[in-house]
Amino acid sequence: MIVARLLIAAKNFLRVRHAVRHRAVLAAAAAFMWGLSSLFLVNAAPAPQASKTQSSTKTPDLSGLWFFHGDDIRANFDYGPSSPPLPWAQEQLKANQSKLNSVLYCYPVGVPRIWTQPYPFEFIVLPNRVLIYYEFQHTVRQIFMDGREHPKDLIPTYMGHSTGKWEGDTLVIDTVGFNDKTWLDNTKRPLSDALHVTERIRRPSHDVLEVAFTVDDPKGYAKPWTVKRVFDLKPDWEISEHVCEDNNTYLFPNGNPK
Repeated sequence: MIVARLLIAAKNFLRVRHAVRHRAVLAAAAAFMWGLSSLFLVNAAPAPQASKTQSSTKTPDLSGLWFFHGDDIRANFDYGPSSPPLPWAQEQLKANQSKLNSVLYCYPVGVPRIWTQPYPFEFIVLPNRVLIYYEFQHTVRQIFMDGREHPKDLIPTYMGHSTGKWEGDTLVIDTVGFNDKTWLDNTKRPLSDALHVTERIRRPSHDVLEVAFTVDDPKGYAKPWTVKRVFDLKPDWEISEHVCEDNNTYLFPNGNPK
């Protein structure tokens, strides 16, 4: 009799133990699933915000062909008294007066002088670069927009090395790495290899483009100076062929004098 009672008690104990274990497993499984659900919710929650941010940082539109505003075609900049040339630049300016314009040799004109040429230009916006395509000499400038720095070992060039970024609706271009083989404009003002040009380009209205650039050349001029040019949209224009070498046929019939 006692043995039978002990067997019944043992079975009841095992049944209770099994039920408790079953509930523990269910509780653990529920907790695990809740943790996964919370994890998915946490990971999924930022997605709408990211989409909103992406739409709010849409690249400004600079497309179209641009040309000088009205009859404001000027080959030179108004320096004024704000940035007088230093002794090195004064000597170079004097020596340059007896030299032919480098444009006649079909050399690139450099920056900022490219903005004085009476030819249209356009912007080509790519994911990590902006190209500026000038009809003049079919010059193409490449502005890197991927956050890179200027290389430390730049080889000096006519157009320099350009990086850029967007500040709101303004394209900000930073250019260094120039050689000293061209001029700032047709007044034959020299530039040095220390030249640093910052351009701020924006489209205040659909048909108007503003280009403000700051020129800083500590070897040549007392302090930086800033000028602005305005351009009009030309929707019916297109980039035409421009062959600089054809000019030399008339200017130098016996060949390029060097």
